Amino acid sequence: MSAEFFIDTNVFIYHLDITDRRKHKTAEQIVRQALATGNACISSQVVQECLNVALRKAEVALPAEAARSYLDAVLAPLMQVTASEALFHRALDVQARWRFGFYDSLIVAGAMTAGCRTLLSEDLQHGQNLGSLTVVDPFR
Repeated sequence: MSAEFFIDTNVFIYHLDITDRRKHKTAEQIVRQALATGNACISSQVVQECLNVALRKAEVALPAEAARSYLDAVLAPLMQVTASEALFHRALDVQARWRFGFYDSLIVAGAMTAGCRTLLSEDLQHGQNLGSLTVVDPFR
């Protein structure tokens, strides 16, 4: 399992929400390229967070069938990292070393587990190096 980029949940939220047109366009490009090239991945955590926001927290919630279609067409093809005891241990190590919250640590651990070199996220510090992983805020 190896991809160049790991995509955090916020990219998919902007992909689904057209309120901020600039961020939506950026997210659209990231998702389109990821699906076309196979050079990016996500974890089951990203799938869960995205569907939860889309179904319950979005200003205009997605109907269940639209969420299912998005899962099948976009999220599932990119999912390479699933929950495991090893992933949780790695997240705890990340949390201890960099002092992130647990869920951010789980995202970082997922990116590391997939062998990614870049984590696309607006939730962490742009340019931060986490071992061989670099955080990039694509909306900057």
